[in-house]
Amino acid sequence: MASSIRIRAKVKDGVTTVKSIIEHPMETGLRKDKETEELIPAHFIQEVTAKWKDQVVMKALFSGGVSKDPYLAFQFKGGEPEDTVEISWVDSKGETDSTTTKISD
Repeated sequence: MASSIRIRAKVKDGVTTVKSIIEHPMETGLRKDKETEELIPAHFIQEVTAKWKDQVVMKALFSGGVSKDPYLAFQFKGGEPEDTVEISWVDSKGETDSTTTKISD
């Protein structure tokens, strides 16, 4: 099964820039189903973590206010070409996903 995360990482002058898109419905729990008129249960990413060399370089806490398929970009000092960056998430239903990429120059 393909990952729900698309990620790119690039290093320049000792700073690594990571850009990612996470495919996720991000339901707030406030929207109604058009056919049944019942509320669609909340289902959103709660935590996103990025690691480089097993060190956490970014942690984000999301709420239901984040849009569908969120885009996330951040920078951290360090990183070398061919180092691995990992991004993982956990959502409100306990589902998880993670993926890795190599840093390019």
